[in-house]
Amino acid sequence: RRLDVTDFATPVFTVDALRANQDARLVVTAAAEYDQVAYQTDNQFTLELKPPVEQAAVTPGLFDEDREYTGERLTLNFQDLETRAVLQLIADFSGLNIVVSDTVQGSVTLRLQNVPWDQALDIVMTTKGLDMRRNGNVIIVAPAEEIAAREQAELEALQALQVLEPLRSEFIQVNYAKAAELATLIAGEGNSLLSERGTVAIDERTNTLLVNDTAGSLANVRRLVTTLDIPVRQVLIESRVVIVNDDYSRELGVRFGATAVNDNSGNGLIGMTGSGSGADNMLGVPTIGTPGGSILPVPVPPLASRYNVNLPVASPAGSIALAILGNDYLVDLELSALQAEGDGRVISTPRIVATNQREARILQGTEIPYQESSSSGATTVSFKEAVLSLSVVPQITPDDRIIMDLTITKDSVGEVVSSGQAGGFIPSIDTRELVTQVVVADGETVVLGGVYETELRSATTSVPGLGNIPGIGYLFRSRTQTNNNAELLIFVTPKILRDGARLE
Repeated sequence: RRLDVTDFATPVFTVDALRANQDARLVVTAAAEYDQVAYQTDNQFTLELKPPVEQAAVTPGLFDEDREYTGERLTLNFQDLETRAVLQLIADFSGLNIVVSDTVQGSVTLRLQNVPWDQALDIVMTTKGLDMRRNGNVIIVAPAEEIAAREQAELEALQALQVLEPLRSEFIQVNYAKAAELATLIAGEGNSLLSERGTVAIDERTNTLLVNDTAGSLANVRRLVTTLDIPVRQVLIESRVVIVNDDYSRELGVRFGATAVNDNSGNGLIGMTGSGSGADNMLGVPTIGTPGGSILPVPVPPLASRYNVNLPVASPAGSIALAILGNDYLVDLELSALQAEGDGRVISTPRIVATNQREARILQGTEIPYQESSSSGATTVSFKEAVLSLSVVPQITPDDRIIMDLTITKDSVGEVVSSGQAGGFIPSIDTRELVTQVVVADGETVVLGGVYETELRSATTSVPGLGNIPGIGYLFRSRTQTNNNAELLIFVTPKILRDGARLE
């Protein structure tokens, strides 16, 4: 038979009463999870459903400060029950062996619903001022003052025994660590491994510890040295700094001039050669104040003074010049051009072996001298570094990964600029630097970063107005085109050096 009790506004939706042979079975369907308590009084069976109580923050137990209650849950509801009897009930429920001191007296009233038994034990002991100590599978329960007094007496007896215990001396050889550092740990303030009568000394020449103390303290010192005196792991770090340059430039220049000359009695001449001065010589034209010129005695100004437009290429790869001499004029024209292409690659590979958690640094480069002038006029020589450097602090993790704090610098000499003082010049330094922290697997290569630079530049120098004339405007202007590409890439590969590994 099913009873629908939804209309009663209870946590229960339905109740099914079933018959199983000679027994009865109740199936209750609830809206959520609830704590339940069931009991029978005479012929009346009662089932109580309550919302689950959220576990409050657990107060640290008496036995373990970080204890979490994991015992099987139980329910206790007693009034004025002897404390010893409650402890006996918990012992029977949990299966533990509990020894209760004769000084545990009094009674306790408690109502605990569905709580772990170990939490119930802590509550009882906290309420009655009790404490416990575990000895194997046996728990000893006594008043807290009694346990504290007992432990204090045991400590005093141990201290008295240490005062009477004879001292022993032992030499402990330290193989990998520094004896001075271990001595600081052994005799450190607040955490000394030595007794009040113990001493420790070191011999730096042989890296040996001399310890004078009781047998128990000597055992603690030996255990510390055995744990810490081990080979430190090392890492081989290989870095590649790659700089790739791709440069392209084109320049076109022109020099043009028209000069009036005295009447030329001869025929017109045309000279063509690789430069303006060469064409001038082919015509045999003497300049003013300079005798010579065996063909036509027509004195004219120097070549540099005859150009009306002077826009040449600074260092041309090729040029062509034309000079035309008429009856009363001289025309000079020179065209120059330069096209340059460059492809360069710089690869720097610094390698260094570093100890775990210790900084290592490698540096290679030059120091550039320059002069500095003081206000008094004195001149001194100073230096600026232009170096390739690699600085790293590695840390090896338990799963053989490497955490690296890296600083990589690649400097080069830049332009030399004036210092603003008479005769003083300072070189500029082009710096490329990377500072980072990375986590890399053993033997894995990682790209730390890269910089890609592109420079596109186009410049035109012309005579205003004339340089824009269609067709002949090129005679009055020069043009420069530049396309430079530069790329910087930094790679790092760490490798853990195993026992017996060598750097190749």
